[in-house]
Amino acid sequence: QVHLVESGGGLVQPGGSLKLSCVFSGGTFSRNAMAWFRQFSGKERELVATISRDGVRTAYAASAGSRFTISRDNARNTMYLQMNSLRPEDTAVYYCAARISALTSSFFRGAIDFENWGQGTQVTVSS
Repeated sequence: QVHLVESGGGLVQPGGSLKLSCVFSGGTFSRNAMAWFRQFSGKERELVATISRDGVRTAYAASAGSRFTISRDNARNTMYLQMNSLRPEDTAVYYCAARISALTSSFFRGAIDFENWGQGTQVTVSS
């Protein structure tokens, strides 16, 4: 059974940076496409960034723009989200998600596309 554990969230001032990590276990990480989602209070989860099995293809929400970078290390079974120039509106619970992907170059954008989720990590951007 796949298990995902996020870490790296916390309180940061506007303009600051955080790096989130998601450790994958219970399956074959390299067979999974991965993504980061976030959820604002009272809202549905929204995509932040997504990455293919091989890490070559990525895509970002417009709100992430060039501020965020998704990456993965298949040797360490870990995915990352580097977040720079954080804004108060980035405050949310951030979740990692995984799904088996038949193609190495595919990525997925919808929450419904993912079958495995972490417990989430809180990111708060405030002065």
